[in-house]
Amino acid sequence: MELAAARQEGFVSKRLHKTNGTHSKDRPLVVIGILTGFGRKNNRDAVRKAWMGTGGALKKMEDQKGIVVRFIIGRSPNRGDSLDRGIDSENKQSNDFLVLDNHVEAPEELPKKTKMFFAHAADIWDAEFYAKVNDDIYVNIDALGNTLATYLDKPRVYIGCMKSGEVFSEPSQKWYEPDWWKFGDRKSYFRHASGEMFVISQALAKFISINKSLLRTYAHDDVSVGSWFIGLDVKHINEGKFCCSSWSSGAICAGV
Repeated sequence: MELAAARQEGFVSKRLHKTNGTHSKDRPLVVIGILTGFGRKNNRDAVRKAWMGTGGALKKMEDQKGIVVRFIIGRSPNRGDSLDRGIDSENKQSNDFLVLDNHVEAPEELPKKTKMFFAHAADIWDAEFYAKVNDDIYVNIDALGNTLATYLDKPRVYIGCMKSGEVFSEPSQKWYEPDWWKFGDRKSYFRHASGEMFVISQALAKFISINKSLLRTYAHDDVSVGSWFIGLDVKHINEGKFCCSSWSSGAICAGV
C-alpha cells in the first residue's frame, strides 16, 4: 500500500464535503455492479426488463436518481474468441457493461472479480456507495435509494443481510474452502453480508482500490469481502431489506 495515497484517499470519507450530510448532486448516489458471465444473456435481458432499464431509461436513472448500473464481466480464457465477441456485440447495442479486461472469467475466480469490480468502480465513479448484485436478483431501486440516503452521514459502512455459516473442509463438498483451517476449530465463518447483494461506502471502495494487490481472497466472494473489513473501523449494518431470499414489504431485493 502506498502510504501517501492511503492517507489521502484510502480510509477517509469525502462524502460530507459540501453536502452537509446529504447526497451531493455532483456525484452518483450508488454504482451497482451486476456480476454476470458468458451464457447469461437471458438473465441480463430479464434484469433490463424488470428493473435496470435500457437506453434513455438507464440514463434517466443516472441523471435523476444518481444510480449507475452496469453488468460486470471479464474476458474469455481464449482471448478474442466468440464469447468475447458476443459480449462486445451486446455491449455495442446496450452500452451497459463494465468489462474487466484484465480478469479471466472462471467460477473459482469470482472473489477476485468482485474485488476488481469495486477497485475499478471506485476509480471510475466518485460515488457515495458501491453495490454488488448477482444477475438473478431483482432490485427495488426506489427502496434502495431511500435506504442508502439514511446512511449518508456514516463514513464507513458495510450493509447487507449479515450471516455466518459452516466452513467446509472436504474437497468433495460443494462449498469447499481450501483455507478452512484459518477459521478456527469450530469451522465457522465470521459474520459477513450475503453475496446476493450488499453495499459498501466510498471509503471502503477506495480502500479496496488502493490495497487490491494485498487483499486475500477465499473460496467465496462474500466471505472474502467480509474478511477485508473485519479488522477495520467499519460499521457492519445487518439490514433485513437486503435478505433477497425473503421478499417482504419494503424489501430492496429478491431472487428471480
